[in-house]
Amino acid sequence: MDENGKIWMDGKFIDWKDANIHILSHVIHYGSSVFEGIRSYEINGKVGVFRLKKHVKRLFESMKIYHMNIDYSQKEIAKVIKDTIRINNLKESYIRPIVYRGYGTFGVDPTNSSTSIAIAVWSWGAYLGGDAVEKGVDVGVSSWVRLAPNTLPSLAKSGANYMNAQLAKLEAKQNSFDECIMLDHNGFVGEGSGENIFFVHDNKLYAPSISSSILKGITRDSVIKIAKDLGYEVSEEKIPREMLYISDELFYTGTAAEITPIRTVDRITVGNGKVGSVTKSIQNEFFNIIKGKTEDKNNWLDIF
Repeated sequence: MDENGKIWMDGKFIDWKDANIHILSHVIHYGSSVFEGIRSYEINGKVGVFRLKKHVKRLFESMKIYHMNIDYSQKEIAKVIKDTIRINNLKESYIRPIVYRGYGTFGVDPTNSSTSIAIAVWSWGAYLGGDAVEKGVDVGVSSWVRLAPNTLPSLAKSGANYMNAQLAKLEAKQNSFDECIMLDHNGFVGEGSGENIFFVHDNKLYAPSISSSILKGITRDSVIKIAKDLGYEVSEEKIPREMLYISDELFYTGTAAEITPIRTVDRITVGNGKVGSVTKSIQNEFFNIIKGKTEDKNNWLDIF
């Protein structure tokens, strides 16, 4: 991260090193934050932010679930995100807007805590390693499961949810895996610690449904649209664990992970252990769109 940059906090750009909060802020003690992960790409010398409006809309939906409010509209936050990229002189960047409960009265009840928003941007390469997109990753099914209904809302991209993901990620690393796959509370496939997952079986794509305690991923949605445009059938449904072992191809999707193939699951080789043809065709189309090589017919890129 470039610590010489600027971070936008509650209406002002401040130096990176000065972007601080009080130790008794509600978010530190109770995990009360919602956030987004967004990427921008360089397109013919300009900046293209991928699905900016959709990400900002999801941020506001997460806020609504948690009864949080800020004094900015979705349109205003989208503009500030672009301004933050400009002031940091970045084209390719990872963007993190976060809304959090700040300093106020102490205790679980957040009613009298302030609500703040900050936006940071920085250069961030391949999330799962430099050659992950080309060669794939090795993953394991976690002993930790996704959040059950009526515990924490999976459709909110909340900081608290990622304590669950942290446990699974730490277990994966301890077992020498690159990443994990988490099952839902009924034993069906959910998602990775920070990625959605797709299956390819007999040339058809499958994705866990949102009833499997997954985040409704924006890259996931993009891949479904791309796959259908390429002529593939896509089914969103409950997927049993054993499908992980008999699928022809598996891949992760996410803002950070983009489209990353899965090479092995529980040390069982997926397909022939190489990036499959379906995965590759979807990867190619995705990267062609975000690099400006293919027409952006869905208007996914905010270019400036």
